[in-house]
Amino acid sequence: MEAVVVSISVVSHDQLPMVLRLMQDAQRVCAGVAMEWIVTLNTQESAEPLASLEAAAFPWPVTVLRNPTPKGFGANHNQAFARAQGAYFCVLNPDIRLHDCPWPALLQAMQQDSVGVVAPVVVGPTGELEDSARRFPTWSMLARKLLGMHRRIDYVLTEDRAQREGDVKGGCRTQGGANIDAKVGIEVDWVAGMFQLFRREVYARMGGFDERFFLYYEDVDLCARMALAGLRAIVCTASRVEHHAQRASHRQLRYLRWHVHSVLRFLCSDVYRKLGQRRQDGQLGRQT
Repeated sequence: MEAVVVSISVVSHDQLPMVLRLMQDAQRVCAGVAMEWIVTLNTQESAEPLASLEAAAFPWPVTVLRNPTPKGFGANHNQAFARAQGAYFCVLNPDIRLHDCPWPALLQAMQQDSVGVVAPVVVGPTGELEDSARRFPTWSMLARKLLGMHRRIDYVLTEDRAQREGDVKGGCRTQGGANIDAKVGIEVDWVAGMFQLFRREVYARMGGFDERFFLYYEDVDLCARMALAGLRAIVCTASRVEHHAQRASHRQLRYLRWHVHSVLRFLCSDVYRKLGQRRQDGQLGRQT
């Protein structure tokens, strides 16, 4: 059997129809990638899609993990990582759709040792750029966001810059002066957990996600810890996926509570304090 290159972790909250569509997308467009899928069932699943998953014949190994009680985002992916065999570990939301295979370009971007995590450009169903790459939050930034005064996205990707920078497909123009690396894409502060690709040894060295964040901001925290360790977060402009957002925190009070709790945990953490110190020392970009 061919050695696994990419281990893909997907967590389902009674979302197996979406998971199956995503896996079928991968089967259609990623025939040349040696991968395995680890699907975590975090809640009770409907019988019909579960039977469809168990009966499906995919060309790569599929491991199904069943939680007796629900776990948080970080705990689920850390659990999957403990079972993963690949040299690279990919965290993926079930509401992602693939029209082209994203992994070859992402793996190419990973060849620089200074890169800790890579993500594709993420667009919505109608092609609009999503805010999947962001700057580290500050108290003032969050206050402006609460008042509706903060810009919708921190990093703007445009194809016209691509031709000037010599990137493979698409380049970037950024608000706030982010670094552009024509070989890999755009360097950002953090990339959202809807799609993150890590080198196995980096994920292990960082200890994976901090499981004290039950939901939200575990992706911010991990990218912040990587930044403190001298590792870069990159959006690979040669790779693009579609996201059908399931923004529960905008609709349900318990998700909003988790979101607020996670924001406060991060802003009161030693990681955030160290980021602030690095910024004062001029080792990180200044933010307002």
